[in-house]
Amino acid sequence: MSAMSNESRKRSKKRYVVGHHSKRSKGSRELEVGMQGILITCNMNERKCTAEAFNLLNEYADKIYGPEKLQDNDRSSSEEEEDEDDVDAALKKEVAQLQASRVKQKRRFEALDSGANNVIFIRTQNLEPDKLVHHILSDLHTTKKKKSRVILRMLPVNGTCKAFQEDMEKYLTTFLEPWFKTPNHATYQIAFKARNSSHNKRDEIIKSIAGLVGKLNPKNKVDLTNPELTIIVEVIKAVCCISVVQDYPLYRKYNVQEVVKEDVSKSDGNSAKKDTQMTDQKEKADVVETDREERKGNEEVAINVPAPNKEGGKGQGEGE
Repeated sequence: MSAMSNESRKRSKKRYVVGHHSKRSKGSRELEVGMQGILITCNMNERKCTAEAFNLLNEYADKIYGPEKLQDNDRSSSEEEEDEDDVDAALKKEVAQLQASRVKQKRRFEALDSGANNVIFIRTQNLEPDKLVHHILSDLHTTKKKKSRVILRMLPVNGTCKAFQEDMEKYLTTFLEPWFKTPNHATYQIAFKARNSSHNKRDEIIKSIAGLVGKLNPKNKVDLTNPELTIIVEVIKAVCCISVVQDYPLYRKYNVQEVVKEDVSKSDGNSAKKDTQMTDQKEKADVVETDREERKGNEEVAINVPAPNKEGGKGQGEGE
């Protein structure tokens, strides 16, 4: 009896260990430094949001880049028969197929855990996420055709780094050059949000980014109403997601629900602004409701940097 009980304990222990390792392997499929992709916010239904995102992204990616081409790793029957009698060739063939299958799994779009509630991350391969998202929003803005129910914002991620000020400064110094380094210059604003992260001080991050932009070219100026470019900085836990986008105000902060609404005149501009603010408040309320324990660590701030002084300021600024 004692031997049987010991054996059953060992079995249960093995099952626990196997389950533990499998859980960790699933958790490894998450947003990490070095990735490119698209952050997509949603309203309480991440599974449906993921399905909508795949449909929308594939629809427009097929138009821009053509249908996704998957590698065909099957070999002809004649080749298989030739290798049948050769053990070494058979082993090499099996290893090659395993390696090819791993490559095949790297699809154009892959859903990963973002590290925050109501936010999914779609990793992209062999395409430019900012151009794809801009093309989608441009078409939605023109056609006014609604193509999603639960997706709220689609924010491209062209670069990622560690979410610490020193790492961000080092990464952004090079990352921002194509848009802001002499002879290039533009009007800009900064949109910053932090989720499940409280170690970054907002004002210091803003001043740091503004200072970098000013050093790249003193002609870069802040425009809070209609900037040519918007620097998007999204921090989730220990990962900082960065992109530089066009038409951010025109496309309602890259909100696919708002961008399909009919354009309003200047006299009705306040009502449109209220609609966008209501959507923002709804998104924030959903995050709090589904993740109350992490509420203290969440920061969602849209930051505008005031214009520097003409004589002494080199892009330095403070948040609202």
